[in-house]
Amino acid sequence: MSAAADGYAGRRVLVAGTGIAGAACAEVLLALGARVSVLDRVDGEAVARLRTAGAAVILGDEPPVGLLAATDDVVVSPGFAPHTPLVRAAVAAGLPVYSEPELAWRLRGPGSPAWLAVTGTNGKTTTTTMLAAILRAAGLRTAALGNIGEPLVFAALDAARFDVLAVELSSFQLHWSSTLAPEAGALLNLADDHLEWHRTFEAYAEAKRAVWRAATAGGAGVAVGNLDDARVAAALARVDGRAVGVTLREPKPGQVGVVDGLLVDRGFSDEPVELAGAEGIRPAGTHNVSNALHAAALARAYGVAPSAVASGLAGYLPELHRNAFVAMVGGVAYVDDSKATNPHAAQASLTAYPRVVWVAGGQLKGVDVTDLVASVADRLVGAVLLGVDRAEVAAALARHAPHVPVVAVKRTDDGAMAEVVGAAAALARPGDTVLLAPAAASKDMFASYAHRGEAFADAVRAIAEDRGRG
Repeated sequence: MSAAADGYAGRRVLVAGTGIAGAACAEVLLALGARVSVLDRVDGEAVARLRTAGAAVILGDEPPVGLLAATDDVVVSPGFAPHTPLVRAAVAAGLPVYSEPELAWRLRGPGSPAWLAVTGTNGKTTTTTMLAAILRAAGLRTAALGNIGEPLVFAALDAARFDVLAVELSSFQLHWSSTLAPEAGALLNLADDHLEWHRTFEAYAEAKRAVWRAATAGGAGVAVGNLDDARVAAALARVDGRAVGVTLREPKPGQVGVVDGLLVDRGFSDEPVELAGAEGIRPAGTHNVSNALHAAALARAYGVAPSAVASGLAGYLPELHRNAFVAMVGGVAYVDDSKATNPHAAQASLTAYPRVVWVAGGQLKGVDVTDLVASVADRLVGAVLLGVDRAEVAAALARHAPHVPVVAVKRTDDGAMAEVVGAAAALARPGDTVLLAPAAASKDMFASYAHRGEAFADAVRAIAEDRGRG
């Protein structure tokens, strides 16, 4: 166990939120001998388990008066934004406030695995899992963790299991970090998202740029960034350490890019090095070629051979609900991109198809969809809208795509998606694509984006079965 881990013995820590990350933090801190209090709104299985393990349990939105004065650290779950009363009070009291990845980083000791980290508005999970596939192909013990998979704090306490970690980091997690500095970090893109949490785009972007902490102020890390994204390119140009650009164009020295249909590395080699064929990248789409380039760049930063990059990408199995083909029914393709939870992600998906019946709507998270609708209006042949913010999408369509027939589904019960898919099927013609790319979060109607995607796929399969019987 590291000296840092030993330092938590007797330390008074308040863990706010007992979801997967919060519960994991509390369990690890208790095992390290910390005096742990947990705060959550409701009692439940995780709370009961932590109570049995020795945590003091506080039910409610805020801790009782005086608790912060008897607290050394506050560990917050992603739902706790900077403007949350608890967080504001903790910061005002001068307490360190951080999240699960920061705790995991603080628990690292000699021999801990390197972190290769990925963040961005979109493409994080695809890139992180591509990276893990490449690292495994190189014979390294690894896992895709962070915002996905097993909690990082568990990996921190059992570091001997891994050589290197592929780590997905959200803007929330990076905001609540101060020492976390992955050996190499990639910033895929920057677009408006989570403004209800960060309040401003600059605060959101600042959090994302923290993935490059090891490459700033004279650090020895590597900052990898997307040169095809103007905001990322401008930020990468300001990095004072080692910076490697990624582009879908032909790469210059110090970059990774594409030449004659091949992924080519000029960032970690004096001479151009061929890595893999772009045509074979899955999922399809130029944005996923960019994701593969970022994964390859991070792997090359760690010293992975070109052959392992090619092998890892060739064997990569795409994650669910990311531009996933569901079925062909009556000459119409049905595609599930439920993971497109913001306009930037939806645009990447929509531009992959020439004629689209768009299924959209949900929680827009304070983000305007006007620019998205204007940019894809020429390929929309219909739209079916659902969710709490469907009226905002409808208004944007009325302004920028008045030719597009729109159906708004008001239902929010379990049968809503069946009505949505039925309406989309009625609008579609052979050769069209019915695309679930909501540009919005899902929790107004569904447990998660995955639940939404599964509901869509189930409704499509039901239509296929009905037509088969007919």
